Amino acid sequence: MSHEEIAVFAGGCFWCTEPVFSQLNGVKKVISGYIGGHTSNPTYKQICNGDTGHAEAIQITYDAELINFETLLEIFFVSHDPTTPNRQGNDVGTQYRSAVFCQNEAQRTATASMINTLNKQQIWASPIVTEINAAETFYPAEDYHQYYFDKNPNQPYCMAVAAPKAAKIRAKYAQLIKE
Repeated sequence: MSHEEIAVFAGGCFWCTEPVFSQLNGVKKVISGYIGGHTSNPTYKQICNGDTGHAEAIQITYDAELINFETLLEIFFVSHDPTTPNRQGNDVGTQYRSAVFCQNEAQRTATASMINTLNKQQIWASPIVTEINAAETFYPAEDYHQYYFDKNPNQPYCMAVAAPKAAKIRAKYAQLIKE
């Protein structure tokens, strides 16, 4: 019997975060979308302007018996730069902010604890600026964004940014990768 739970992470462009998590054993589904803004049913064009307040994010459905939230959270922090406000690499704007949208108090506590621990370890030169937010309405992105990397592996952005992120996680967490 599956113990499905949800995690929602914003760590920059969803084309880059989706392949990181979809390759993990226990992850059932990853949906690219928008969260944390003030416009109902935003479009990609609207959020790209930064006017809606939404972040590009992924909603992960996972089997908590096979992979837990803390492991997903650790991979989230390893897979992006959580120290740059409103930016990931060349992607700049509030839609690229680092944030966790917690589904419950346990996720909020785990996220705060991990940020505290990582800051104490001084892994990065700057402190973590990842937002810890309560879950809000998650709006799935347009169909062409779903599993974009899988459908477009030779697209230049995917090759330059998404592929190295996914490969980094495969190397560091080989035991967690789907067969």
